[in-house]
Formats: sequence, structure tokens, C-alpha cells
Amino acid sequence: MKKHLSIGLSAFALAALLSGCAGGGTTTATVAPAPSASSAAASSPATAPATGAPLPSPPASAAELMVAPSKAGQIVVDGKGMSVYYFTKDTKDSGTSACTGGCLTAWPPVTTTSATPAVAGVTGTVGTITTPDGNKQLTIGGMPVYYFEKDKAAGDILGQGVGGVWYLVAPSGEMITAPAGS
Repeated sequence: MKKHLSIGLSAFALAALLSGCAGGGTTTATVAPAPSASSAAASSPATAPATGAPLPSPPASAAELMVAPSKAGQIVVDGKGMSVYYFTKDTKDSGTSACTGGCLTAWPPVTTTSATPAVAGVTGTVGTITTPDGNKQLTIGGMPVYYFEKDKAAGDILGQGVGGVWYLVAPSGEMITAPAGS
């Protein structure tokens, strides 16, 4: 009888211990958020320590510009995977943008708050210019970069070749003038 009681109490204690470890009651577990596809592409995979402790949070300064595959080949995208474009009417190293007024509605500038934007895989020279409203617009190879308002999801390249003046940016900073998929 004592043996059965001992086994029963041990099983009860084990069940209580396991339910406590599973987050029962009012205990709150801290879990690092799952990385998005774009942040996973920009950083190396994290490995959980042997202790089972939560993974560390990603660095606060994730890449603002990185490289991603597309139908037009390898292109520069922002940290969320949104494609960036050059405007052929801009003048390299002028420090200004030729896209003004209504142009900025369809082609918003890619901006940053950093004096030294973080990049991953972009080999072209990355810098900034000051927009008329005081923001910092990213540049690659001395040319301002923009989004296209009709690109709604990561990987969209609907702005490629629009009007014969808007083109995707290669990681080297070169303008990709070939039509997508050619």
C-alpha cells in the first residue's frame, strides 16, 4: 500500500511540476518574436543555447537596405523587402531629388533616421541627402532611391521601367534597365 501511495504522490508531484513549467497559473513566458522573411534574409540564423533559454532579440539596427531575388535578378530592397527604384531624371551626386510635388505621391522617397544606414549585401555606396521637408533620403551611388506606390507587398516590382524613367537598383548600385523576367 505504501508503495502505491508513494508512486501516486510522485506522479502527482511530477504533474504539478510539469504544469508549472508549461506556463500555467499567472506566470508569463518571454519569447523572442519569430523573425520575418526579410529579417531572416538579412541576418544569420540564431541558435538556441543548450540551456533552453529564449533566443536573444535581433539587433536594434537591422539592415535598412538589403538584397533580394526578383524576376529582374538580384535587387536592392528595404528591410521589409519592398523594392527600391532610381529615377533617371535625378543627377548623380547633386544632393537633390528631381522628383517633387505629385511625383512624390507615386514615388515616395526611401528615408532613414540614421546618419550611417545599415546595409546587407549592397555593395554600392550608400548615403543620404536631405529632402525639402528635412528628412534623410537614402542614396545608392549618389542617386536617391524611391518606393513605387503600386508595390504593395515584398517582392513586387511593378515600377520597373515605368515611363521609361524608373528602374530597379542592383546590389552594385547599377540601374537595372532590362524588363523584368528577361
